[in-house]
Amino acid sequence: MSSPNDPDVALETGSQVPPEEPVTVPEPEAEPPSRWSRALREIATGNTIISVLAVVLALLIGAIMIAFTDERVQETAGYFFARPTDTFRAVWDSVAGAYSAFFQGAVYNFRRPEFATGIRPLTETLTFATPLIAAGLGVALAFRVGMFNIGGRGQMLMASAAAGWVAFSFDLPWGVHMLVALLAGLLAGALWAGIAGVLKARTGAHEVIVTIMLNYVALYLVTWMLRTPGLLQAPGSNNPKTPPMKDTAVFPDLLGPQYNLHFGFVLALAAVVLVWWILDRSALGFQFRAVGENPNAARVAGINVKSMYVYAMLISGALVGLAGVSQVLGTVTTGFSSGIDAGIGFDAITVALLGRSTPWGVLAAGILFGAFKAGGFAMQAAEGVPIDIVLVVQSLIVLFIAAPPLVRAIFRLPAPGSRPKRSRRNAMKEVTAK
Repeated sequence: MSSPNDPDVALETGSQVPPEEPVTVPEPEAEPPSRWSRALREIATGNTIISVLAVVLALLIGAIMIAFTDERVQETAGYFFARPTDTFRAVWDSVAGAYSAFFQGAVYNFRRPEFATGIRPLTETLTFATPLIAAGLGVALAFRVGMFNIGGRGQMLMASAAAGWVAFSFDLPWGVHMLVALLAGLLAGALWAGIAGVLKARTGAHEVIVTIMLNYVALYLVTWMLRTPGLLQAPGSNNPKTPPMKDTAVFPDLLGPQYNLHFGFVLALAAVVLVWWILDRSALGFQFRAVGENPNAARVAGINVKSMYVYAMLISGALVGLAGVSQVLGTVTTGFSSGIDAGIGFDAITVALLGRSTPWGVLAAGILFGAFKAGGFAMQAAEGVPIDIVLVVQSLIVLFIAAPPLVRAIFRLPAPGSRPKRSRRNAMKEVTAK
């Protein structure tokens, strides 16, 4: 028998044939990425790789500038089309020589016969890095609360003045004297930064403007004290300089008198651990991060935002003050002048940016910039490379960190949150299946 739905029967009877339902071919499921591909993608889209590549780009541009400023390269470039290999060889010699001197001045000097003398450049790097780490932590902590502490210079000056005054004015036992001077410096830095925190909390004054103005106030105040007998000026001296620090207040050497590395580096490492615990393991750190993400939402959640601003600036100022104390009690123990900050207050902003405002990132960035300082002097002395090139490299690092899309475009990195591209073979399979 024929079915009513048979096309022949339908034609004879004149009835309509119901349309057949379309057959849908299920699309093949995309293969899940492997564990290694997921890990590589997280690395490629993370902030850490941007910081690393920013340093690489800055070093490459620095190499170009080193080559252009080298006299031998300029000489061989005059007859480049006659003997191009001379120019390439001169470029290689200038860049390789400069970065080799940089390494030997910042990490290890292979020209020294003994390990004890060859490792001295690394200790110099850590010595330069000590105040940068401490001040960078202060700036980074303020960043995490949504504040921009640009008053590192003023806080360092006030901390240096307080710690130095205690260090040369009092006669206390060893250890106690150092501890009292340290606490005086931390307190002075905290109170000086706390002014900006209180003004922001009570009046809404922007901390950038306030801290910049406080830098000038601290500079002229310390300069006046250095020129006033009985305050900071050395007795019987007309120079704006303090007396030398007493031995009972000076930080002890970590590796002996032949090295400049002192106890301040241990304090900087302790500060890294402390800031990590505050931000990631304490209730106060949770409130800091909540205010930094969205102060309005934090206020609705019951967090006292104004108090967080004050607490953050107090802790930030104490950390920056630790950098000033390290300068006075660890490096410049023969007396200091108004230039004791040595630009560290502003370099700390770069360190915090490069470290992505994380304690461990600030530690790595501080050591890197300490290497720039130690290696830059070696490059200038050994190869005649202008020290300004090192400053340009540091500035380029900040430029590239401030423009992550530019770094991703140069190295063809995927943007954060983007899906991995399908391979050509999988795409063809899906088209064929459809």
